[in-house]
Amino acid sequence: MLIKRLSLIICLIGCFGIAKAQFVNDYLGAADKYFASGDYFSAAQYYEKYMVAAKSKTKKEGFQPYSVAAKSNKKITIVSNSREKVIYNLAESYRKLHYHEKALPYYAEANNFDTKAFPLAKFYYGSTLRSLSKYDEAAVAFNSFLTEYAEKDNYAVTAAREIENIGFIKQQLLRKDLKKFSVEKNAGLNAEGGSYAPVWVNENTLWFTSTRPQGIDKTKSTTNRIYQVEYNAGNAGAVSLTTMPQLDGLQQGVTSITPDGNTVYLTRWKVAGDKKMANIYVSKKQNGNWEEPVSVTALNVEGSSTQQPFVMPDGKNIVFTSNRPGGLGGLDLWMASLDNNGNIGNPINMGAKVNTAFDEQAASYHAASKTFIYSTNGRVGMGGYDFFYNTGSLDNLSGTKNFGYPVNSEKDDLYLISKESAANVLENVIMSSDRDAACCLELYSLHKIKTMKQISGLVLDCENNQPLSGVKVTIEDTINGKIIAEKTTDATGTYSFTIEDYQPLKATGANTGYFNSSIKITGPSDDDQENFKSSDLCLTLIKVEPVKMDNVYYDFNKASLQKESFASLDKLVQLLNDNPTLEIEINAYTDSKGKDDFNQKLSDARAKSVVNYLVSKGISESRLKAIGLGETMPITDNTNADGTDNPEGRQQNRRTEFKVIKK
Repeated sequence: MLIKRLSLIICLIGCFGIAKAQFVNDYLGAADKYFASGDYFSAAQYYEKYMVAAKSKTKKEGFQPYSVAAKSNKKITIVSNSREKVIYNLAESYRKLHYHEKALPYYAEANNFDTKAFPLAKFYYGSTLRSLSKYDEAAVAFNSFLTEYAEKDNYAVTAAREIENIGFIKQQLLRKDLKKFSVEKNAGLNAEGGSYAPVWVNENTLWFTSTRPQGIDKTKSTTNRIYQVEYNAGNAGAVSLTTMPQLDGLQQGVTSITPDGNTVYLTRWKVAGDKKMANIYVSKKQNGNWEEPVSVTALNVEGSSTQQPFVMPDGKNIVFTSNRPGGLGGLDLWMASLDNNGNIGNPINMGAKVNTAFDEQAASYHAASKTFIYSTNGRVGMGGYDFFYNTGSLDNLSGTKNFGYPVNSEKDDLYLISKESAANVLENVIMSSDRDAACCLELYSLHKIKTMKQISGLVLDCENNQPLSGVKVTIEDTINGKIIAEKTTDATGTYSFTIEDYQPLKATGANTGYFNSSIKITGPSDDDQENFKSSDLCLTLIKVEPVKMDNVYYDFNKASLQKESFASLDKLVQLLNDNPTLEIEINAYTDSKGKDDFNQKLSDARAKSVVNYLVSKGISESRLKAIGLGETMPITDNTNADGTDNPEGRQQNRRTEFKVIKK
């Protein structure tokens, strides 16, 4: 009897062990399923449950999760193939949720796994350390990754750039102007889940995208919806869903509204596995209500993701993100024309000035400062996605610059908008970042107090380099074509003025008896430098006698200009532009070789060639006069005293000059 009872107890214990093993393995199967579908929040929860249960079983009974099937006659399906895979997937889940604190210990463990089985473990360990401001440890991890990683792909390129990022971060953290910045989490707009992609619908209404739970969400929401908030005297009111139709099963986000407020472009997408397939939709307002959005076929491409539309402030172009064919790699920024009827032109890639082989996203444009803003993970910065900017119009953008810290952080910074009324692009900003979040992007307010920048310069006489006092210097904003300052040089020939931000400028000097002259002022490489000395501006004295133009060459016995002449002629173009009332006469001369009639015609043609060149550069022909003087006015002898040829003299006589005929 005792033996039967013991057998029954042993059997029950064995059944219980098998049942618990199956229960534990159910966690694992669910976790793998969620991970494969891209639901990293649920995957992380079930991997954690599995790890706790498996650890408990191991302590009590020496449980080995990957040998369960050997202990039971019942077949158990194992999805993951090793404990290491569970650790790695758990780290990946938290990383993709921007939950770097949770990801770090698992990546630290995965850092010691077989690199052939987990070749990117050290790479992500390094990026996670960098995200948590552990710079020296991150550099060690990235160097270790590069030592062991044999492929020459984007991961290798990124690891090398991450090492550069660490140097950039350390430099940025020592900036002298950090006290001028104010960065605050926008508590009234954030909630459980992510909040991102802010856009001003009008002066007082803000739309943004969020995964905050709604009443219909039984668990933590992973559904992206569009919300709005009204501001009153700068204070945010209650957050509510917009009236935009938002169908279940579709993710919605990143909106952009046309200047008239009657059309909105937005992103809609579905997630299939680990792939997000997004398209741009458009909705129009009818009788105060938004219609059901429809796909914008002119932008969307089958098999590619097209997302994050931004309508330029003038309504004439739409910028968007896509991995469509024809880009530089990854997600690129594209642009297309947009007319008043909503017709969209052929999309154009924005090129290498903006795009990289990696990802560019979340474009916006601040019209008051003509600043084009976007995020990329393909350039040296603080790490992850950083905000970068170019100035100018879409078809003529300047070089790309990083906004630096604290606009950017060691984590991901995406979607930045600035109030259009502010000439200072960083004066009144709302942006999204995961810099202080356990997970997900959150909304932040950023303000930068601007101290005036002082620019000084010196005006000299071009011939003797002596300072010129009493010179009127006009400072022009070359982006907007506006005069921003007019100064007069002091006794030392110095002028100075102040400006909020360094920007492309032109300084033009005017003084009686001198030609007007101008120089470009770009400012220092460090935008936060408070004092900058421009290059010297020199003025040329106006003379009655003709002025010889050096380095003006023609083809042999012809009037056609050689390209080596263009630099000298362009200086004359600049002189004429700086002196819009100036009228000049172009004189061309030959030496004494050849017949007089031929030399006369040749000099006429050469003088006319110079005039034609100046006209091609935008100078009015009414300001120009061409006269050929052949061999009639040599400035030295064509032959020596003994009658032999004088090549040097002939060279000097073959010349082109200009003289002022009206100031």
